[in-house]
Amino acid sequence: MLESIINPKRVERGAIKMLLVGLLYASFSILGVKFLFSGDPVLYGYAGILVVTFCVMFSLPFMYFLIKQEAEEDEQVEGFFSVWKMHSDAMYAFMWLFLGFIIAFSFWNIALGDVNLFNAQIETYCVINSPGNFEGCVNNYYSLNQPQVTGAAVQGFRRFVSIIENNAFVMLFTLLFSLVFGAGAIFILAWNASVIAGAIGIFTKQSLLEIPIGLARYMVHGFPEIAAYFITALAGGMFGVGVIRNGIRSRKFLRVVENVIVLLFIAIIILVFAAVIEVYFTPLLFG
Repeated sequence: MLESIINPKRVERGAIKMLLVGLLYASFSILGVKFLFSGDPVLYGYAGILVVTFCVMFSLPFMYFLIKQEAEEDEQVEGFFSVWKMHSDAMYAFMWLFLGFIIAFSFWNIALGDVNLFNAQIETYCVINSPGNFEGCVNNYYSLNQPQVTGAAVQGFRRFVSIIENNAFVMLFTLLFSLVFGAGAIFILAWNASVIAGAIGIFTKQSLLEIPIGLARYMVHGFPEIAAYFITALAGGMFGVGVIRNGIRSRKFLRVVENVIVLLFIAIIILVFAAVIEVYFTPLLFG
């Protein structure tokens, strides 16, 4: 019913509308989990996963429609710039949707102050940022935990390689999810939005007034990084729809394959660019 009220045909090209859709879906998800499961000690122990699951359920029809629409358009174009021009509007739509997720998750994370709602996300944050002191990080996850800049080029390069490996792993899973189930990659994207929201809660020391600063801290490199994942999800979904619509021997399918390769190439370039920003520029701006 919700996908009938919020029609993707009407909001794909509207940035503010997509942002509002993201805010709405994420808010429904976190408030639904809070008020439906807070009395269940077992299920509420997995609240961080439930929040993402609800967000995915709300978003699936919307995501599927956009991918299907882009796959149909993809059969008519070829060439690097034509492919980018054709699909850039869908990418921007996904980005505004994702930003809506992050803003809503961050707001409710801090406003509700419930330690369970982002428990899995905080553990993920601590695994990435404090692997040597995981338990201490989890036990004190509302304290500020900023990355330290060592100034050593070797350490910076090692962190750069580590981030590239992690992001490439996420990109691969995004591709596989979208291939197996066209809109399935929305799970990884919603999960990343919730992890960023958990990190913003840590960075801002649970202050609503500092959410804009927290958004700036993580979205400087997060936006291009997530854009790469969205492009990957779009490419995988288009490939799956192309197989279903045209088979694997048609000329149209070969054109789809070429365009998918172009999109994946763009995604890899953006992912490397995002890693450079995260390692060498974000620490300089925010400490």
